[in-house]
Amino acid sequence: MKNLFNIDERILKLAEQAEAQCSEAFKRIDEIAEYNGMKVLSAFIKNNVSETCLHGTTGYGYDDLGRDTLDKVYATAFGCEDALVRHTIVNGTHALSTALFGVLRPGDKLLMLCGAPYDTLEEVIGKRGEKGNGSLMDYGIQYEEIELLENGMPDLEAITEKVKTATVAYIQRSRGYSTRPSYTIADIEKMIQAVKKGNPNAIIMVDNCYGEFVDTKEPTEVGADLIMGSLIKNPGGGIASTGGYIAGRKDLVEKCAYRLTVVGMGKEVGASLHQNREMYQGFFLAPEVTAAAVKTSEFACALLGLLGYESLPKQGEPRADIIASILLKNEKTLTSFIKGIQKGAPIDSYLIPEAIDTPGYESPVIMAAGAFTMGASIEFSADAPIRELYAAWLQGALTYPTGKAGILIAVQNMLEDGEIKLD
Repeated sequence: MKNLFNIDERILKLAEQAEAQCSEAFKRIDEIAEYNGMKVLSAFIKNNVSETCLHGTTGYGYDDLGRDTLDKVYATAFGCEDALVRHTIVNGTHALSTALFGVLRPGDKLLMLCGAPYDTLEEVIGKRGEKGNGSLMDYGIQYEEIELLENGMPDLEAITEKVKTATVAYIQRSRGYSTRPSYTIADIEKMIQAVKKGNPNAIIMVDNCYGEFVDTKEPTEVGADLIMGSLIKNPGGGIASTGGYIAGRKDLVEKCAYRLTVVGMGKEVGASLHQNREMYQGFFLAPEVTAAAVKTSEFACALLGLLGYESLPKQGEPRADIIASILLKNEKTLTSFIKGIQKGAPIDSYLIPEAIDTPGYESPVIMAAGAFTMGASIEFSADAPIRELYAAWLQGALTYPTGKAGILIAVQNMLEDGEIKLD
């Protein structure tokens, strides 16, 4: 095949070795994608999705067939009672915030089961930011975190004990900007069992961002009461241009809908405008697109591993989400890799990323994101806070061939910058 990107032949030889190393993982990923594709197709058929559903409404949005049917499709695919899928949910953090404010009341207690939350949730909770800005703590909601064990896994005994006084037990599936493991469905099921043992009445919420369709089950299928996520990540399939979802118990979804729109109206209002088609089509494509992202991640972990860089997870380990953390040891190497990722993106490949202060993040962040949808993490992208361990959080790729090419371009950039040496 013609070397279209002038990749050093030594890198290409390492890439062949890395791809061979991934063969078993790729087979497993394809099997999961096939199952999830059938699951989504079944949800479309079961809920009688019609061509009419692809069109939008205006104004109040009463009796929006497409909007209401899409909620049912999500609920069926995720094995739960109800869902709230809206283009007016602006990002993943908005979906999480809507769910927390929808369910919690003054005097309630939020218990974080997996240590500190993702950076952007800290101000929502009230851990960081000005008092009086409308955080959970401002509304008299108590908050506590359970420290993880030394290996980064949840402390199940502590969960069972501390959840006795909690209203909401909260699980963050993906690692965020930490080096603890992302949690598989099996890990989440153990946490859920620990919660139910200590407090059967606790509401179990799971931040499902980056994890949808990576396994054959979702957290709602192993006992979670609510899951939340973003449509510019996995479930949007690279087609949805905005939006988010909340899915789970019907009574809880209704409370979240009241928070998102108006108490007493909830899911009954909210025009879908012209967003239905891309949300349906994106969800239909999501299992295959997620598989492409996981394959790209596996390949990157294998190739960077051959170059001496550790990744979390390591290539071949069970995957819980689409993200891989590549530990690049110093700021210069990290920056070179991120700039190379930008060079390998389909959009804005000529731009040069720089680290800047970013709303919601504690440290300056450098981001490579040449995406068709701004900030879409299911597309080929990487970002990193400029701090120890100088790790790049790699995510996405709409297709495996283009994701692979993007990784090769990033490694070539590191070579040209003198950040790696080849024999």
